[in-house]
Amino acid sequence: MRINDYKFRTAVPVWEAGTSKMMNRTISFCANIKGGQKATVAAAASCSFILLVNGEFVAHGPARCAHGHFRVDEYDITSYLTKAVNRVTFRVVGYNVNSFSYLNQPSFLCAEITSNGDILAATGANGFTCYGTDERIIKTQRYSFQRTFTESYQLAPGAFDYEINADTKAAAVSTELVTAGRFICRDMPYSDNEVLLPEKVFRRGGVTYSDKEKYYKDRAHVATDIFFTYSESELECASHIETGKFDYTAPQCVNEQSDVISLDDDSYADVDMGVNYTGLYDLTVEAESEGTLYILFDEILCDGNVNHFRMSSSAVITVRMKAGKYHLTCAEPYTLRYIRLVAKGTAVKITGLKLYHIAFPQTAINTKFIGNDDTMKLIYDSAVETFRANTVDIYMDCPSRERAGWLCDSFFTSRVEYVLTNRSQVERAFLENFLLPDSFEFLPEGMLPMCYPSDHNDHVFIPNWAMWYVVELGEYLKRTGDAELVANAKKRVYALYSYFKKFENEYGLLEKLESWVFLEWSKSNELVQDVSFPSNMLYCTMLDTMAELYGDAALKDKADALRDTINKLAMTESGFYCDNAIRRDGKLVLSGERTESCQYYAFFTGIATPQTRPKLWNILVHEFGYDRAEKGLYPEIWPANAFIGNYLRLDLLCKHGFNEELYDNIKGYFTYMAERTGTLWENISIHGSCNHGFASHVLYWMDKLGLIAHE
Repeated sequence: MRINDYKFRTAVPVWEAGTSKMMNRTISFCANIKGGQKATVAAAASCSFILLVNGEFVAHGPARCAHGHFRVDEYDITSYLTKAVNRVTFRVVGYNVNSFSYLNQPSFLCAEITSNGDILAATGANGFTCYGTDERIIKTQRYSFQRTFTESYQLAPGAFDYEINADTKAAAVSTELVTAGRFICRDMPYSDNEVLLPEKVFRRGGVTYSDKEKYYKDRAHVATDIFFTYSESELECASHIETGKFDYTAPQCVNEQSDVISLDDDSYADVDMGVNYTGLYDLTVEAESEGTLYILFDEILCDGNVNHFRMSSSAVITVRMKAGKYHLTCAEPYTLRYIRLVAKGTAVKITGLKLYHIAFPQTAINTKFIGNDDTMKLIYDSAVETFRANTVDIYMDCPSRERAGWLCDSFFTSRVEYVLTNRSQVERAFLENFLLPDSFEFLPEGMLPMCYPSDHNDHVFIPNWAMWYVVELGEYLKRTGDAELVANAKKRVYALYSYFKKFENEYGLLEKLESWVFLEWSKSNELVQDVSFPSNMLYCTMLDTMAELYGDAALKDKADALRDTINKLAMTESGFYCDNAIRRDGKLVLSGERTESCQYYAFFTGIATPQTRPKLWNILVHEFGYDRAEKGLYPEIWPANAFIGNYLRLDLLCKHGFNEELYDNIKGYFTYMAERTGTLWENISIHGSCNHGFASHVLYWMDKLGLIAHE
């Protein structure tokens, strides 16, 4: 496989001695660099870092990659070297837990700073001094089941002095060499890191505290043999418990500027960013006495309030402080429109509250909206922000609860990258990540992870999502002509096919698929055994794609035969396809259940066409859609949800030239989302992420409608 390897000249991977496998340990690597010279930084890490120069945020990285492989980010820091001697800092956090967002690998940083070929500093050699970042509390609860730990801080006078002071007296820590793996080039655009400022403070109120145990608790807070976290008894800061005891009183609507936000003891202020943005918090906070600032946030208001537990997550940053003034830049991106700032135990003053926008660079997007419909323009802008937030180093499902690289989602997002940039850089890296490891621990032989890079110690996978990898690979080749990556994927693709063949029954249908058989977030997901017809429809498309990619005529014949079988077995007298068949007394019997999404799967995968099923097609086009429930039509057919039923619907309208219906459906499905958050959602309701990568696919349809110009 063509991989652009990266060769560090001097740097080697190192970490604080004895803690490379500690959960949630943060280390700051600092170097003094003279100003007045051009300087470039190259860095790789097993986990996450922020790069600071003289305390000013420069970047968040690195680009994530596969097990044992590490992408190297490179940054030109010349413009930041404004002093005679400048303090360059990597604040690196090693999580060492299984998650959907980072791999569980020993912590390390490998970095070097160069100028005109000269090495100015390199880890493991000279120039970098390492400090334990004890300002960040180690033993906290996890942010969510899918992500790693919440951020909690304890600040006292002199906090982070070693990160900004070239002559710091802080005590350094010793380091040791860490075994890493293969370093490869990032080969993707970098975030522009625009500064995002709040629009206003819109509400204030008071806070009281209850002794009742009413805090949020779920699977993310329970350590097991296969899920790694700190147990509740170990926690040094349990912000989910602390904030769960808040009661809010005397809310008053206000309209205040947000450059300076003053809070009395036991009070709160609600802040509106205007749009549901994704970024790193940066703020200065001054405390009159010892106390705590809680930063609670969410994407949307629930009954007028900020519910930081809404998505089964702990969307809270805790800042415990001695009296004094502190500057804090957080470690990870979060997604939010609304922020609730709560002061406990002290009055505080917050200045310079902002986000650094962690997103696909606007400068790499070469399109603009050219329609004359303000509502469609709002949906366009919302889709662009949704794409940008979910396309940084991989394609993510959401930038909030998970930050995970899910298959299937990626099929839709990949189309958008090409529309906006006429390139597929992130897609290539995303697909490549699945090909780099020799195998995937915890998964059956041949199976692909449902999301990656991630660890699935619970052995859970989605067989359907592995099929989508192959389907996306087919479109990727047509977009890019990258036959090399497709050829290198052949072994892995055929291993996947070998896995599925074990589940073929006497009809050639996949039966009793293992693990989490997933179709979409609706009734469809309850109808996946014993034989799921939508799953088999997608299997047909996978076989078709393999036949085309690798010239395998036998697979084409097999797909055609399976397509005929599905049509014979799954079509009902009602004219709708049944979702599943159940094995009873040795025979397959239709369940009788029919869902809207199953019908869309049929047409999307070519099981049905407008020519072979004209009556069903006419019903779907003209009588189904976003307003079917209001009209009371076909209540016996279970409705689809956003992902992926409604998306398959719109894609079919687009493919077959129903432009007026497509235009109307786009407005019907997405207007209320765009108006409430400025992003597009996971579900048709607020029960989930309000910023989901696949949802940006509306831009693909807008492009087909001629609403987008390419510059």
